[in-house]
Amino acid sequence: MKKRLSRHTLSSLLALVALGIATPATAQDRIGGHFGAVIPIVSHAGGATTTLNDEFKIGFPTGITVKNDSKWAFDLEFVPVVTSNRFASLTLHPGVIRSLPNNFAGGVRMAFDVRESSWGFTPLLNHGFPVGRLTYFVEGVVPIRFQENAAGRNQTSIGLAAHVGVGF
Repeated sequence: MKKRLSRHTLSSLLALVALGIATPATAQDRIGGHFGAVIPIVSHAGGATTTLNDEFKIGFPTGITVKNDSKWAFDLEFVPVVTSNRFASLTLHPGVIRSLPNNFAGGVRMAFDVRESSWGFTPLLNHGFPVGRLTYFVEGVVPIRFQENAAGRNQTSIGLAAHVGVGF
């Protein structure tokens, strides 16, 4: 009697194979992270501009970072976003960050908005202020999203947001 693998079992096996193929961590790799708050300042979509005065939102980015001896790092960020009246969304935000001179860093993240028909990417520029084992930072982000509006039409949204936080 043949037994078929379920989709879940097959997905799990493929994930294990992918992990087995991935380069193993070495002594030079370091795990870090960050936590902060991000406030969208302005966004433009479908011919309309929204500012802080129109709709207040705040996100709480929490990230896990894998750094190595090069100037590059991989960062996986989760951003729950809250509005004044309800939980709005969750953004999965994987990306790469490159160290630049004078405690600056630049990078780009992919963006997958859960509960919304929206995805895109987010370029960023970060400036860190090291204090002991922690680094406080300010970051400018430009979220670019491809989304469906309420009428089901595709549109592109572009915005500007300020992110402040602490890295460790």
